[in-house]
Order: sequence, then structure tokens, then C-alpha cells
Amino acid sequence: MELFADRAEAGARLAERLRDAHDPIVLALPRGGVEVAVPIARALGAELDVLVTRKIGYPPAPELGVGAVAEGGEPVFDMGLLQRLRLTPESVAGVVEQERRELARRVRAYRGDRPLPPLKGREVIVVDDGLATGGTARAALRAVSAAKPGKLTLAVPVGARETVKSLQKEADEVVVLLMPLDFRAVGQWYVHFDQLSDADVLDLLGRK
Repeated sequence: MELFADRAEAGARLAERLRDAHDPIVLALPRGGVEVAVPIARALGAELDVLVTRKIGYPPAPELGVGAVAEGGEPVFDMGLLQRLRLTPESVAGVVEQERRELARRVRAYRGDRPLPPLKGREVIVVDDGLATGGTARAALRAVSAAKPGKLTLAVPVGARETVKSLQKEADEVVVLLMPLDFRAVGQWYVHFDQLSDADVLDLLGRK
């Protein structure tokens, strides 16, 4: 299966699948989703902003996500995983509070004091660079859904098949270019998959 050269090339290819969008607002999930979203917003002549999300990690192994939270939304947990780990949402409340603080810091870094644009009644396209477990995307979609958009689309270059299937009920449309059978990590489907900094995100937003 062909790899994406980088996030920008993946975004340009996604834009071709989103040409029928009507006056959308594109909300990118930082950090990687912003690099994908810039060429989409440019191609569609769309407003671009960020929707900040944070993974809620398992305390002994923070890289293992047991949930996620998006700005303006409530925490969304993988209840099956919590049960297998013998945890409850209450038992990770400290982690949630820590991630909310980091989320607020990133919102200030990316948007300052400016709130998210009004989403009610609008066509909203949520963009990320890929779907592994889909935790942050699910939190983002639920936060946007609560704002009553006219249409909600999730657009990503690549995703694990089961994750894509599980997210279809969270949006009106899910647009994914690649759903490989041997999916192990998002980065394996890109030739260049550099980590981005807050400064990179601000630079990308300025380029739009």
C-alpha cells in the first residue's frame, strides 16, 4: 500500500475527497492534524482553527490511553479497558485534571483568549493525521456534536479498520483514505512523520 510522503501531501489528497463540502469550518487536532488540515482548508477556501484534545493515560503507563478529553467537552473513557485494568473514571480523576490543565495551556498557546468560532448549524470537518485507538478523535467529535453543527465530518488519511468502524456512529461522515489490514501505528504510513512543536503549529496556522 502506497505511503504518504508527509502530512501535507496526505491533506492535499484528503481535500480531493472533501470537495463537496459547503462553506465548512475545518477543525484540526493538534499537533499533527494541523499539518494535514492546512492544505484542506486552503483547497476548500475554508476557515481553519484548532480543537485541542488530550489523551487520558493509565497512571502506571501513561502512553496507554484509557480515555481522552477535548476542549468544551467531557472526558470520554474506554470503559472496557478501564474495567480490565480495574479502574473507574473516579480513580483517574487526578490524571483528567492534569490533562485539562495542559489542554488549557495549549488552547492559550494556539488561540490566546479567542474562543472557538460558533459551530451551531455549520458544516464542521474534524481533521487528524491518523486513527489508532481513536480516543482523542471520539472526544473531539462528541465535543463538536454537543455544539449542534449542521453536518459533522471526520477526515483522516489513515486509520485502523476497527477504529474507523467504531467512529462512524460519532459523525455524519467519516472520510479515510487508507484502512490497512496490517495497521500498527499511524507513523508507519508516512515517509516523513516528524514530531511537531507548539511553534510548528503556530507557524502552520499562520500560513493558511
